[in-house]
Amino acid sequence: MIKSNILALDASTEALSIVLHFKGQTFHHFEECPQQHSQKILPLIDQLLTSANCKLKDLDVIGFGQGPGSFTGVRISVAIAQGLAYSTKLPLVGVSTLAIMAQQAFEQHGHESVYPSIDARMGEIYFAHYQVQNGLMQLVNQECVIKPELLNQDYIANSAPQSVAVGTGFKTYPDALNDFDNVTINSEITLPDARYMLAFVEAGFLAGNVVKASDAQPKYVRDTVTWKKLPGRE
Repeated sequence: MIKSNILALDASTEALSIVLHFKGQTFHHFEECPQQHSQKILPLIDQLLTSANCKLKDLDVIGFGQGPGSFTGVRISVAIAQGLAYSTKLPLVGVSTLAIMAQQAFEQHGHESVYPSIDARMGEIYFAHYQVQNGLMQLVNQECVIKPELLNQDYIANSAPQSVAVGTGFKTYPDALNDFDNVTINSEITLPDARYMLAFVEAGFLAGNVVKASDAQPKYVRDTVTWKKLPGRE
C-alpha cells in the first residue's frame, strides 16, 4: 500500500508514462508515442494534477525513469524531473527502466525472477537480472549492454529458478533464449510503465535515498555511444 504522495514519470523508451498517487488515489497515463515525449509530457502532467485536484507542492517526492533507453528519452525524463523539483524543492528518486519492467512482472503476474531487456539498437540489448525481496525487485549482478547472441551461463544460469524475460530486447531477439529451458518470455510486458515505479519511489523516499534536482543523473549504461559521431566527445 503506497502512502506517500508521488508523481513519477518515464520517457526513456518509445513509451511515455506518468503516474500520480495522491491521497490514496492513483492517476495514470501510458502511451507509445515515439519522438513526441517532449511535446506531450508537461501537458499530461498538468492533466493528471488537475484530475487529482493536486498541486506540485502537495507532493512528497518525484520519481523519474533514469534509463537505460533512448539517449534523448532518458535526458527528457531527467530534465523534466529536475525542472519540477527545482520549482518545488521536492526530492527526487531515480528508477531503472529495467527494474520497472521487472516490478511489473512481479506485481501483475507474481514472477519472482525476471530478466528485463530493452532493444539498444546496433544489434545489442540492455539487460539485467532482478529477483524479488520483500515485494521489491532487486538487481542481481549489474545492468549491462550486450549482443543477445552472447548471453551465456555467466548471464543466465540454467540452474537458476524458473524465470521470465520481458521487454523489447527479447521481443526483437527471442531466439537469444533458446538455450535456456528455465526462462520463458512474457510478451505482455515490452516497455517500462511508470505505474510500477511507485513502490521504488516510496521505498527510496522513506529510506532517505533521494537526490536534489542538481544531483539527478541518467543511467545510460552505454555512455559513450551517443557521442561517437561528434569529434572530441568520445
